[in-house]
Amino acid sequence: MTTLQSDIDDRWEQYRDDDHEIDVTHEDQAMLETFLDALQTGEVRAAKRVDGEWQANEWVKRGILLNFALRSISQWEYGNVTYNDVLPLADTAALADRGTRNTPDGTVLRRGAHIGSDVILMSPAFVNIGAFVGNETLVDSCDTVGSCAQIGEGVKLGANTLVGGVLEPVEESPVIIEDGVTLGAGCRVTSGFVVGENSVVGENTLLTPRIPVYDLVEEEIQYGHLPPERRAFSRYVESSIGEHELFDGGAYKPAVVATHLEDETVDAVEREGALRDQQ
Repeated sequence: MTTLQSDIDDRWEQYRDDDHEIDVTHEDQAMLETFLDALQTGEVRAAKRVDGEWQANEWVKRGILLNFALRSISQWEYGNVTYNDVLPLADTAALADRGTRNTPDGTVLRRGAHIGSDVILMSPAFVNIGAFVGNETLVDSCDTVGSCAQIGEGVKLGANTLVGGVLEPVEESPVIIEDGVTLGAGCRVTSGFVVGENSVVGENTLLTPRIPVYDLVEEEIQYGHLPPERRAFSRYVESSIGEHELFDGGAYKPAVVATHLEDETVDAVEREGALRDQQ
């Protein structure tokens, strides 16, 4: 991948320096296709873990942006629909060979998204370019996995869950959902938030760096990260605004409370896994 990385970085600098109409060569087109193939196979990823911390793979995000900058809008066919985009959807013909299912009528995988083995994709769901969906993960109905989002192995995304995309700026790490996480229905995870492995997040919880996580296990307040092995849910805490004539009884702000995983919660996750095996 060293050559591909250097090619992407060189073309990125040329693109930024261009002050005239962009000349897209056959070499450019071949490079972009090679890059998308590497994304889809999982050979390259938009983020990596360094010394326990997630960091953006900046050159990969540049490659994704170049695919938008150097391509022209074309018409494509999806079922009975004609759509206009710079990229086609991903070819799903090989999914069955690795035990992955995508149900019909609205499961959309964009070119450049990686889908692992034994994954279940329920319609309608959308997985964007640069996203990574690990093995044995469930993407439920009405879920969105945004550009560059990294989803681990054995993850359950409840119905109507939004995992936000972080494409720009390139140095910003995308949303990370680590292995074994369960997100309840209606959760929202945005702006590079990291959900630690094996955590269980209650339905309709908003996880974003702007909302504090009150970790009752370590007795500290964190931002942008839910530690591993936590059970998390939304609560409202008193706001610094305090008493105000517009707020009867005082003003409150959203927060997330994180506790130990309870035994019955773990049992429920295990039951969910057994049920999933029978689907």
